[in-house]
Amino acid sequence: MECDPVGTVVGGRSEVADDDWGAETAVIRLDADRFGPEALYGLEEFSHIEVVFHFDRVPAEKIETGARHPRGNPDWPLVGIFAQRGKNRPNRLGVSRCRVVTVDGLDVHVEGLDAVDGTPVLDLKPYLVEFGPRGSHRQPEWATTLMRDYY
Repeated sequence: MECDPVGTVVGGRSEVADDDWGAETAVIRLDADRFGPEALYGLEEFSHIEVVFHFDRVPAEKIETGARHPRGNPDWPLVGIFAQRGKNRPNRLGVSRCRVVTVDGLDVHVEGLDAVDGTPVLDLKPYLVEFGPRGSHRQPEWATTLMRDYY
């Protein structure tokens, strides 16, 4: 499988860090060689988008395929890589929901994107409420604690 980035994160945070992403602002800039502004027509009508991106700064030797303590915290349970959202994933794919501030030409200005400057963006999708979880949901306490200061 081959996947070419549709754009790049420009601005925002330059260093990888785990928390305080809520106030971060950045631009997702589409690749001008592949897209025109019409690729983004109508996107400004949505309050949020889902961004699929590549954790390109994770070296291959840091990829996890088994279980680990989230963030290396031994007080939290040992859980499999597919039971957490860490960046050291087998395909190094990230998915984030962020607020659309404005769309300007090939630039999508966003708030709360947890990807750093220069990150390759693989896809953008408008967030539709109907794609959110149906029915009740649950998560373990360690996940709630981990996410307390994330956004």
